[in-house]
Amino acid sequence: MLIKLICLAAEPLAFRENPMEKRTARLTLLIDPRKKAAFESLCAQEDVTPSQKVRQFIREYLQSEMGPDWMEKAEALVDKSQE
Repeated sequence: MLIKLICLAAEPLAFRENPMEKRTARLTLLIDPRKKAAFESLCAQEDVTPSQKVRQFIREYLQSEMGPDWMEKAEALVDKSQE
């Protein structure tokens, strides 16, 4: 099953990312339907969308692996890839 995670504009304040972030990239992944159903259920219990939760997971992973200045490092990677 092909799952597309789509970013939603309206989010609770607690889950708003940096307003300077550009949400123009799409991440598509394949996931077991049972995992998807369980994940969506847990997200609903927390009153967040699956997209919000995935963005949170990614943000936390980047911070833990690249440090608090991960955004500057990521920007440099994007600039380098566009050369």
